[in-house]
Amino acid sequence: MYPSKQHEVTIMNTDPNTHAEGSRKPNKSAKSIQSNDGMSNFVFGKLQPQALPLEEAVLGAMLLDRDALPMVMDILQADTFYLEAHQHIFRAIIRLFERSNPVDILTVTEELRKNGELDKVGGAYYLVELSNRVASAANIEYHARIIAQKRIQRELIRVSTLTIRDAYDETVDVFNLLDAAEKGLFDITQNNLSRTFASMGDLSSKVLKHLEEMAAKNDGLTGVPSGFTALDKLTSGWQPSDLAIIAARPGMGKTSWFISALLHAGVAKGSVAALFSLEMSKEEMGFRFFSGLSRIDSRRLKTGALAKEEFRKLMTAADQLGQAKIHI
Repeated sequence: MYPSKQHEVTIMNTDPNTHAEGSRKPNKSAKSIQSNDGMSNFVFGKLQPQALPLEEAVLGAMLLDRDALPMVMDILQADTFYLEAHQHIFRAIIRLFERSNPVDILTVTEELRKNGELDKVGGAYYLVELSNRVASAANIEYHARIIAQKRIQRELIRVSTLTIRDAYDETVDVFNLLDAAEKGLFDITQNNLSRTFASMGDLSSKVLKHLEEMAAKNDGLTGVPSGFTALDKLTSGWQPSDLAIIAARPGMGKTSWFISALLHAGVAKGSVAALFSLEMSKEEMGFRFFSGLSRIDSRRLKTGALAKEEFRKLMTAADQLGQAKIHI
């Protein structure tokens, strides 16, 4: 049975490892970790992907070793953790770290108490338990990446379940549903892109490799050439990750210049190129491409009044554009 807006199953704590009464272990019920959209965390009768022992190990390592936090800050966020109690603990550690305060069991306990969250995590006793579950922070980065992967799986399940639910709803516009599904997947990707640190050793190797490539080229181009010699001398060609902004007053031919550079990259050099236009339709851009490659005025192309020689040029341009990896 698919989850629906009208029916929701509430499943209480099913963890066989629940501590005995008095241990104040955080309650792992569905209610305590329910998603923000109100959907049950138990989908299709299965508990969502999680790695609770690793969450405990990571938090325990952070309580023992303050230097462990920078190793996972780029990987984990508070909502990466499955248990709400673990989210509170992680936020408390982050707040202390950002204020350059010591991070240990006592300071985290006081931080949670000050924010009225100590009882929500199971009290100071649970923090002591966390610190006892790990001997060192040696594998904390590896553990953190597994926790992050489990979170991505849960997000994929959430978006997919919502899409299935709304797909059965005849009142939902199908195109709005497509947009929502696409946005959900895009948000998962964006929220989980991580930046990594690079050592000077790695950077030195890359710089030396770049210099070797430059020395081996007679034209000095390491990127995709634009076809404009003066510009290519300045940039060494279009480089990966670079952002180049072409600016000029209206009517100065920016679009024509850009199409020429794009044609050189996509046709002459066989590179993959894409054009996003907010001003012209795909058909209009097509005329511009044919005009630029065949050297025929775009206004004459629209009228179709062409000589035989011009038709031959047009067919040659069509063949070249058909093989080019250019996307509009």
